[in-house]
Amino acid sequence: MHGPASSPPWFRLQTDGARATLRLTGSWRIASLAEIDAALGRVAWPSEVEVDGSGLRDLDSACARVLLRHLEADGGAPRALSWTGWRDVDARIRERVQALADGPPPPAAPRRPGVVAQVGWHASALARLLAGHLNFFGATCAALAAVLVRPTRLRPRELSAQIERAGLAAIPVVALVTSLIGVVLAYLLALQAAKYGASIFVVDGVAIGATREFAPVIVAVIVAGRSGAAFTAQLGSMRLTEEIDAIRTLGLDPWQVLVVPRVLALVLALPLLVFVGDVASLLGAMLITASMLDIGPGAFVERLQSALDLRHVIVGLVKAPVFAFVIAVIGTRMGMTAERDSRAVGAATTSTVVQSIVAVILLDAAFAVVLQAMGW
Repeated sequence: MHGPASSPPWFRLQTDGARATLRLTGSWRIASLAEIDAALGRVAWPSEVEVDGSGLRDLDSACARVLLRHLEADGGAPRALSWTGWRDVDARIRERVQALADGPPPPAAPRRPGVVAQVGWHASALARLLAGHLNFFGATCAALAAVLVRPTRLRPRELSAQIERAGLAAIPVVALVTSLIGVVLAYLLALQAAKYGASIFVVDGVAIGATREFAPVIVAVIVAGRSGAAFTAQLGSMRLTEEIDAIRTLGLDPWQVLVVPRVLALVLALPLLVFVGDVASLLGAMLITASMLDIGPGAFVERLQSALDLRHVIVGLVKAPVFAFVIAVIGTRMGMTAERDSRAVGAATTSTVVQSIVAVILLDAAFAVVLQAMGW
């Protein structure tokens, strides 16, 4: 047996033909990892190696992994290894590292689901969402019925505060947006009607379109982005800070304290906002017809009285509480069921706006089909 002329301070290698004895010495710690790795890399390993760990002072997992890596077979037949003189603690570290190295390979990345699978997943998610909304809708109706049976359960101060926030505070933005919608609608109609000398019929189109369709839908969209999102953010934050749990602990019903006032406030406020939108859109149309078509306010009002049937205004006002109820249910449900973290509250708020707008458009289409069948 013989060894190299100069041995590194971490081991001595004694070889005898195809057999060698590797005697580990000193401290095998991560601070010397690079030097140990380089020294082991310069060794020409035989097919049989006996590793003597009696000279080790300590060993960490990084150095154990380097040792095992150099002792592995170099693409040929497996190298025969034997271990002698190891302390229990060093042997456990070596065995643990070896078990991790010899463990099963990491699982392959999951395959991207196909189109059919994605469609099925989204359909299932939509079904669960609708089922949740339907369940919450029923619970809200039950809470409203309980208020009708016992009106003392209603909280007038909270109701008035919600009406102020959802209704009175929204009047400026509703009036501004709907008046501009009236301007745009009258302008587009005027461009076409003027070609045929039918300028006066612009009043008919703006009056019927604004009061029956545009004002209810535009106001509902504004309320969805304003009050619906606010409901979700408020209730989601209360759920995050466990205020809803505190309400239950006090023996109060969260539906009566949080949901019913918001739903009733929006149902009462939205018809008033739609009426404001009707007036603002007609005023905007009056301004543009006076400047483009020389139809003065007197002629506009006179034509409005003969062209605008009361049923068109009633249809728009009837739509409002239905839109309001759906927006309020979606907003409160998404807030009451949001996950308990800030990111989930933000995602629920965004989802509320999207769901409410889609619901308003679908309901408006349903109203159009039903009213057409009824001859309205």
